[in-house]
Amino acid sequence: MIDCQELSKQYGSLVAVNNLTFQVQPGEVLGFLGPNGAGKTTTMRIIAGFLPPTSGKATVCGFDIETQATKAKQMIGYLPEGAPSYPEMTAKSFLEFIADSRNLKGSERLHRLDEVYELLHLKHVLNQKIDTLSKGYTRRVGLAQAILHDPKVLILDEPTDGLDPNQKYEVRKLINKMSENKIIIISTHLLEEVDAVCNRAIIISDGQILADDTPKNLEAKSKFHNAVSIKLSEPSELNAVREAINSLPEIISTEVDEHSNQLIAFPDSGKIPLQAITELGATKGWEFSELHLESGRLDEVFRTITGGAAA
Repeated sequence: MIDCQELSKQYGSLVAVNNLTFQVQPGEVLGFLGPNGAGKTTTMRIIAGFLPPTSGKATVCGFDIETQATKAKQMIGYLPEGAPSYPEMTAKSFLEFIADSRNLKGSERLHRLDEVYELLHLKHVLNQKIDTLSKGYTRRVGLAQAILHDPKVLILDEPTDGLDPNQKYEVRKLINKMSENKIIIISTHLLEEVDAVCNRAIIISDGQILADDTPKNLEAKSKFHNAVSIKLSEPSELNAVREAINSLPEIISTEVDEHSNQLIAFPDSGKIPLQAITELGATKGWEFSELHLESGRLDEVFRTITGGAAA
């Protein structure tokens, strides 16, 4: 596993990481969330062995990242922010260089190179120089070098940055597939990515952990958890519908978004009002164009947690 104990990193008077302690087990895909400057990238660089901590300790698969750095790094595939590489090299020559660096030889080397070319759809750009590739393909080459040696641990900083929606879907599918037998840490600003690939999320701000839970449990902390989202075929009826829904014992309050003509009905504690609203609508003859139960909104939880910390 990855085991971080009381990690701290200071740059003069600036505390970038402040006494972080957490573990990540095989099979976990950990989403590392936080506002800009929260300490996400610094923490990942420490775990990957690119930065020494000011204090504290990190081990990867039992190897201390400072005192057993070579053995620890053999376990790790790392995609840094920006996917740095050698721009004058072709994608193929760069990945072959990485294969040499990872001491891949013979049939294993050929198999792994062919596999990552296929997985990341790189075959038609292999002979292009990296500085001529689009941002999306540059990112794919960066991800290819991270997974080339089939590491037990993947540390990915914004893995889908610059990818179009189809490419994001493919990379997320690949991450889900690899997560069966790897430890994966992902830093991302995309909260939908946490829903798509992560089974655990840590929210940090000012270098400290503010929340550590599953995405579903974090969503359950949202004020939108079990709320009902409503749109009507005839928006002019919205105020009358709102008044009627407010009278239900399952409802504590309602809100209307004037731009989308959407009504949100918030439940009283512990109640799920979808059935009551559906039955009331059938009695009143309302025509719904949209009616669904909300699981919660991770973005709202994120703002509440990080905004409260800032305050």
